[in-house]
Amino acid sequence: MIRMLRFPAAAIMLSFLSGSLHAQMNLAKAEVANHIRTVEDGVDEFRKYLERRGDNAREAGANPQAQQAAQGRRARRGTSTSTTESRKVAATQKKDELDSALDDLNQSTNRLRRKFDATDKWIETKVQVERVVDDGRRINTAVARGNYGSEVARLWSVLRKEINDLARVYGVTPLGV
Repeated sequence: MIRMLRFPAAAIMLSFLSGSLHAQMNLAKAEVANHIRTVEDGVDEFRKYLERRGDNAREAGANPQAQQAAQGRRARRGTSTSTTESRKVAATQKKDELDSALDDLNQSTNRLRRKFDATDKWIETKVQVERVVDDGRRINTAVARGNYGSEVARLWSVLRKEINDLARVYGVTPLGV
């Protein structure tokens, strides 16, 4: 009895999967291009935010009053300069990791766009989409490990959704949360 139930369930699952794949294959190239454009725009917005955030931090660090206030806070907390320096090094390493991953994602989305525009069959760019998703995984890990704040988490959440939507169009395993 159990074997009889497995076969119909497998047949239903197979027909569902082939139906969704068939639906994916019927998407117009313009629709897929919109998904790609959305990801590109999201990458640009994420990058601009991180650059603005870095500029603001550099400006605050260059301000003598801000430096004196930070020294006063460290003195009140009993935090030594060496502890502060090690935290700065760790924060710089995390930032560099995120910047590197974002550079890779930007390059892979640019490569996807070039290959996509040059082909008649959009599904031929599946390898490039897989690369975009892989690069997205690096950012996903960096954002999960770092403490970048709610705005970075929000922007990444939006971009991750856009990457996942694109991945589903191509039948690529999407990013985890």
